[in-house]
Amino acid sequence: MNYLVVGAGNASRPVARLLNHLGHDVTVTDLKEITDFKVDVQRILNQMENEGIKLDMNNKNPNLDGIEAVYAPPTLPDSAPIAKLIKESDVHVLTNEEFSKIVNDLIPVDIIGITGTMGKTTTTFITTTLFKQAGYKVWSCSSLVNNLVSEAIIDGIVKGKADECDIAIFELPHGTIGLLNSLDIKIGLLTNIAEDHLSEFGGSLEKYQQRKMILEKMSETFIANHSCFDMINTQRNDALYYALDEDVDFKGTVGDKSLTVQYKNDSFTTPFYMMSYFFENSVAASAVALTYGVKKEDIIDALTEFKGLPAHMEDVGDYNGRKVILDSAFLYDGMKITLDYFKDESVVLFLDHFDTLSVRDKAEVGQLVSNYDIKTVIASGFNEVTQDVEMEAAYELLDAITNPKINKVAVENIEIAAAETFKYSKPGDIILHMGPLIAYDRLTTVEKIMKGLEKGSNKYD
Repeated sequence: MNYLVVGAGNASRPVARLLNHLGHDVTVTDLKEITDFKVDVQRILNQMENEGIKLDMNNKNPNLDGIEAVYAPPTLPDSAPIAKLIKESDVHVLTNEEFSKIVNDLIPVDIIGITGTMGKTTTTFITTTLFKQAGYKVWSCSSLVNNLVSEAIIDGIVKGKADECDIAIFELPHGTIGLLNSLDIKIGLLTNIAEDHLSEFGGSLEKYQQRKMILEKMSETFIANHSCFDMINTQRNDALYYALDEDVDFKGTVGDKSLTVQYKNDSFTTPFYMMSYFFENSVAASAVALTYGVKKEDIIDALTEFKGLPAHMEDVGDYNGRKVILDSAFLYDGMKITLDYFKDESVVLFLDHFDTLSVRDKAEVGQLVSNYDIKTVIASGFNEVTQDVEMEAAYELLDAITNPKINKVAVENIEIAAAETFKYSKPGDIILHMGPLIAYDRLTTVEKIMKGLEKGSNKYD
């Protein structure tokens, strides 16, 4: 079948790639040139072209000549010329529901889906660890693999990973849920709901919640953080709940280097050496594993050896007597958890440009930081998406810090910020990184940070 996929954006690319893989003739049309996209997207588009997809770029007036079916993303304006052509034509329009069912039929194993505002990447990683310990061949897709998880899922299907596993464990951000909204989910898990990404939902928290709750509708068994009880209970009375120190189906209790999980008429205690939000996410992962039938002995073995995951409260070593921690927290609640954890330490904090993934309230970040007696806050003004130095964003954050004990510094980029931490710290201090850059491009960001740490430790030794 001859397909026209409208746009080369986040929804359209995975659709085009899978349709091509299934043997259809696929053309992707877009208003922009390929060079107008981010470098990582250009790489994907070039890969798609090499696989046989025709790229019709910089076309302001595409047509439907010879086209039998069309996919148009939900974001396509009704006023767009191609949208009017589609409406007036008799071509078949592939919906997200139809595409999702195609994807579902290509995954021959049980799917575990994990969503939430915070903690979904961490919980997906820990859940994967538990199942691997139990001997499962796991196909895991999360933002650690690809910031756009739907592309990671389609890539796995194209490369045969779906046929080589015993179970699929997917992180499902709201964009991926929007595209893949008709999967058969064996166990779905919701970590939490907080006010974020609302600009994509017209400022409506209710619409954002509704998107996340698509997972509940797709799930045979649904598990959620107890904080979501009021939202879920009106729609589903058989949901299971987890929490720390709450009387719920899966109750976690944190001890001194241990974690206890109580469930049904049983419990287990495991040595556990992690920090901060890993506790609650490990309870969530344990709830999924136990519900699926993983033995508690395998969970204990996995959590005993668990070393965390990259850039989530990650201890990257000692530099000139300073312990350096990289954390990808950038939402208010996540940052608060991390800052609370280090509240009794002497901390030098360096921060990303907070508009990297979407425009955020930098003043809110500054106001949060003001609640802690941090020695110095260093803010980067470099926007990785636009590749522009936007110092006003750094100053907006720093100007909102009203705690007179905090020294405030603005620099041009994250590498300089990492280096400058040594200028304002001393042996025994914690150097802490937070911000969205690692979620945006973990490998490149960590490389820049590590280079800055090396320069700074040498310069200010």
